[in-house]
Formats: sequence, structure tokens, C-alpha cells
Amino acid sequence: MPLVTTKEMFKKAYEGGYAIGAFNVNNMEIIQGITEAAKEENAPLILQVSSGARKYANHTYLVKLVEAAIQETNLPICLHLDHGDTFELCKSCVDGGFTSVMIDGSHHPFEENIKLTKQVVEYAHDKGVVVEAELGRLAGIEDAVNVNDKDAAFTKPEEVEEFVSKTGVDSLAIAIGTSHGAYKFKGEARLRFDILEEVQKKLPGFPIVLHGASSVIPEFVDMINQFGGQMPGAKGVPEDMLRKAASMAVCKINIDSDLRLAMTGTIRKYFAENPSHFDPRQYLGPARNAIKGLVKHKLVDVLGCNGKA
Repeated sequence: MPLVTTKEMFKKAYEGGYAIGAFNVNNMEIIQGITEAAKEENAPLILQVSSGARKYANHTYLVKLVEAAIQETNLPICLHLDHGDTFELCKSCVDGGFTSVMIDGSHHPFEENIKLTKQVVEYAHDKGVVVEAELGRLAGIEDAVNVNDKDAAFTKPEEVEEFVSKTGVDSLAIAIGTSHGAYKFKGEARLRFDILEEVQKKLPGFPIVLHGASSVIPEFVDMINQFGGQMPGAKGVPEDMLRKAASMAVCKINIDSDLRLAMTGTIRKYFAENPSHFDPRQYLGPARNAIKGLVKHKLVDVLGCNGKA
């Protein structure tokens, strides 16, 4: 089975009231943990690569690892660029075998965002590649994305129809209260479902995306803190809110920080208990298993996409 786009995935997800997991990948063990979980749960997948991951692991290595995962699992998998910020970066990924790209022009004024997004859409669609864009800005830090509280902004529902019609974009990431990274919310996170409902009314049947949707699972934060880390007060988005979003117009939910926390916590624990070990397989194996367990939980209990491949 070749790499697929998200068109059919999102159509089924919207109609079925569930969401597809979009998991960020950086190396072989992360890809293996995610795809092994999805194979056991028979779930479709979006594996996404940030510009930082692409620089770290090399575009060709990542593409070949994802192709190997398809060969091993026979699952429908989309390879997606996460937070592309220039036409040139998106073009490089389209030309390099990605089946979906995100152009994030949310840091530009509205009209400039439209212009940049339309440019990417025209190029990508000509190559059979789908495009995600963003309106509104999430607070927090993830790779090259760094937005402080004062620069964050909720999506304006009154802008979405014009944006989608003028750009021809295939899906839209909106800001309703999620945030990048293991963010320290002031109190509990609260998603603006009123904004999501308004967007859904204005764009009926159109797939919506949530970025910054890790839940920052306490088990892994505690593990990191117990074995030398310092993440007091780290919080994420409650999973019941994500389940509700998935039952509405949200067809893609991005998960990155939870993967990092699971991997880092497991490795820290392993070295604390086995300080003399130095074989990478001995600590990366348990880390891969931790990611697999985390992803199975997300697919079944949060996203509801198990059995939908």
C-alpha cells in the first residue's frame, strides 16, 4: 500500500464522529512504537514531521522509515509536514514524497496568510498533495513554533469561510484553547467549544484540526521529576475535552509532547535503575514500548479511531 492523503480519512472521521491521530516522529523507535500500536488497533495514521525533525533525522531517512512502516503494517498512513512556514519548505516536502503539508501563515496578517496558503495549495494540489492551514495562534513552544501568551489569539469564526474559499485549503487548524508543549495553564485548560461550534456551522462537513493537544499524562511527568527532571505544574488538555472535540468537526488531533514525555521519562527511569548499562537497545526498547502503550490509549480512549483503518 502506498502513502495516502487525508481526504478519505477525514471524510470517514467527520461522518463517524472520531478523529485521526497525527503523531510527530523523529526517529525509528518512535515510528515503530506508533505504528505497532496502530496495527494492533487497526487504526489509520498520520505521521507528521516538523522542520526540526527533518533537519535532525534527514528527509530521506524519515520517508524510508515511514515506507517501511507501511510495508510492515499495511495500514493507510499519511506522511504530513507539520508547521511548514514557507512555500519553499512545503514545496520541498511535496517534491520529496509527502502526501500532506501544512503551511502555517498564522503569524502573518489575514490577507498575507491567504496569499501564502493559496500559493502552497495551487502547487500541492497539482501534485495530488493535500494542504492544511491555520487561523489563530496557539501559545506555547514546540520546535520552531514559539508563541507567548500575549501573541496568542483565538480563531475568529467570521474569517473561516473567506479563508477557505479563497485558498482552497483541505483542512483548517484553529485555536480554541490548546497550546504547544507541556504548557503551564493558569488553572485547568478550557477549550472554547463555542468557537468550534460556530466554525462547524460556517464550514459544514469541513475537517478541523487541533494542534497542541497532548494531555501531558501525569505518570510520565512524575517519572521525569522523580529521576532528575524539573517539570513542576506541567499540564495539558484533559482527554475528555479531546473526545468531545473528536465527536464534532475535529478530524485530526496532533500529539507530540506526550510522546516526548513517555520516551524521556522511560529512559530516565531506566538509567536511574541501570546506571552501568550503555547499549542503546536496552533503553530505547522500553521507550518504544512506552510510546506504543501511550498511542494505543490515545487511539482507543481519546480519538476513537481504532478499527477504522
